[in-house]
Amino acid sequence: MKKIASDVGSELGRFGPAAGMVRIVDAWPGAVGPMIARNAWPARIARDGTLHVATSSSSWAFELAQLEADVLKRLRTAAGKDAPVKLRFAVGKLPELGPEDDDRGDRRAPPPGPEELRKAEELAAGISDDELRKVVAKAAAQSLSRSDDGRAF
Repeated sequence: MKKIASDVGSELGRFGPAAGMVRIVDAWPGAVGPMIARNAWPARIARDGTLHVATSSSSWAFELAQLEADVLKRLRTAAGKDAPVKLRFAVGKLPELGPEDDDRGDRRAPPPGPEELRKAEELAAGISDDELRKVVAKAAAQSLSRSDDGRAF
């Protein structure tokens, strides 16, 4: 599957700014978070590098236009050289949600990994009470395991 994605990506590379859409679409949910991704989705990129984003309502278009600088900054971090130079938001057709999309917005953080557990123990090491140290380390590990994609702008 990776071979096909690589071949498609290199073939699209012949089409100027539109070639970056693959990377932009891939980076979009992580750059804007799940709530925005459910209500706004990249539609096309113009020749001048402007990314046209379809939104579920005019309210979303207005709000996201106010956040354009923040969204662009996050997209530049996530998509690198393929990031657009400008954004334009307008009401439009959004992709349908699949069964794997959780529309309730109550996703749980993944369990902490070894790195989060190590960092949490390090942070709590100065606490002399054993029970309190364990509780603080557990809370810190959970906090560290949360991804940033759920943050609001």
